[in-house]
Amino acid sequence: MVKERLFTPGPVPLPPQVIRALGQQIIHHRTPEFTNIFLQTRKNLQKLLNTSRDVLTFASSGTGAMEACIVNFLSRGDRVLVINAGKFGERWRDLGLSYGLDVIDYQIEWGKTYDKERVKEILTDNPDTKGILVQHSETSTTTLHDLKFLAEMSNSLEDCLLIVDGITSVGVYRVFPEEIGIDLLITGSQKALMLPPGLSVLYYSEKAQRRLDKSDLPKYYFSVKAESKKQAKGQTAYTPAINLIVALSESLKMILDEGLENLEKRHEILAQMTREAMKELGLRLLSESPSNSATGVFTPEGIDADLFRKELQKIGVRVAGGQDHLKGKIIRIAHMGYFDYLDMIEVISAIEIILHKMGYKVELGKGVKRAQEILINNLQGVT
Repeated sequence: MVKERLFTPGPVPLPPQVIRALGQQIIHHRTPEFTNIFLQTRKNLQKLLNTSRDVLTFASSGTGAMEACIVNFLSRGDRVLVINAGKFGERWRDLGLSYGLDVIDYQIEWGKTYDKERVKEILTDNPDTKGILVQHSETSTTTLHDLKFLAEMSNSLEDCLLIVDGITSVGVYRVFPEEIGIDLLITGSQKALMLPPGLSVLYYSEKAQRRLDKSDLPKYYFSVKAESKKQAKGQTAYTPAINLIVALSESLKMILDEGLENLEKRHEILAQMTREAMKELGLRLLSESPSNSATGVFTPEGIDADLFRKELQKIGVRVAGGQDHLKGKIIRIAHMGYFDYLDMIEVISAIEIILHKMGYKVELGKGVKRAQEILINNLQGVT
C-alpha cells in the first residue's frame, strides 16, 4: 500500500472541514438556506481581500474569471500590455487576441520577472494603453511579479487598468487590491483556497466599474452586470456550484481564523524551508524571483524530471512537472493552502531518497536538516 501525498500547485490537498462540507447532501440554490451561506461567503471574501467592494464568484475555473475581465472591462481594439513570463502569461495574451485586443506581448524568459525600465519604455511609447495584464504568481515558473510598480505605471496613464491573475497568490500573500492599486483581481478555488477546481472569484475597483458601460465585447454567462445584481441579493444569475460554495464558506473560516498575517508568515516559512533545502542539496532553483506558493527546481544533469516524478510517486509523493520547453527539466513543489511545516520535511526527505536512488551523490538528511534549522529559527522568533 502506498499513501499518496499531493504536492502539486493545484489542485492541492483538502482540509477535513472542506471534505465534510463537500460530502453533505446538496441543497437547492433558490432557498433562504443557500442565500444565507452565499451572503456570508461574500462577506468573508471581502475580508480576505480587505475590501467593501463587490467580489463575484463564477462556476468556472480561473480561466473563466480571466475571460470575464476581458469581456466586461475592455473593448475591441483596446491596446493592452501583457507581462508574458510563463504559461499563464501566454493565456492572457491568447485571450486578448481572441477578443480582438491590440496586445503588446512583452515576452520574458521563464523564471525571470519583468524589467521595470522596459515596462516604462513600452508605456511611454503607448500612452493609450487600456490595461496591464499580469500574473502575480506565475504558477508555471513559480515566479512572483511586483504589483506595486505596475500599479504606479497604470495610474500614471489616463485610463489604464491593472488586471491581475492572483490564482496562486491570494491566500498565500495578503493581496489587498485597494492598498496595492489593483483594478481587477481574480483567483480560483483549487489553489490556496483549498477546494476542488470549479469556482473562480473576481474583484473589480471603482475605476474598473466605470468601464462596464463602455465595453463592446460579447458577454453572456460571464456578465459582471448580471451577476453583480443577483449576487448582492445572495443568488446567482445561473446555477451555482452549490457544494463548492458551501465548502468555500468553510475554507474561508479557516483562513480568517488563522489570521491573514499569520497565514502569510506560514507560507513564507514553508517556501523558505523548501527553497533552502533544495539549494543545500545542490539543486538549482528555476525562478530568480521565487513565489511563496510553489518552488520550481531543476533536476540534476542526467536525471529526467518526469522520470524523477514517477519514482517519487512510487513512494507516495506527487509533485508537478515543467510545461513546454521545461518539460522533463524541472519539478514544482507546492506549499500553498493546507500544508504545514512537517509536510515540507516529508517532501524534502522523499526527494533526497529518490535522488540517491537515481545515482545522484547526496548526503541523506542534508536538505532536511537545513529545513529543520529554518523552522527552529522561526519558531524561536529568530529571522
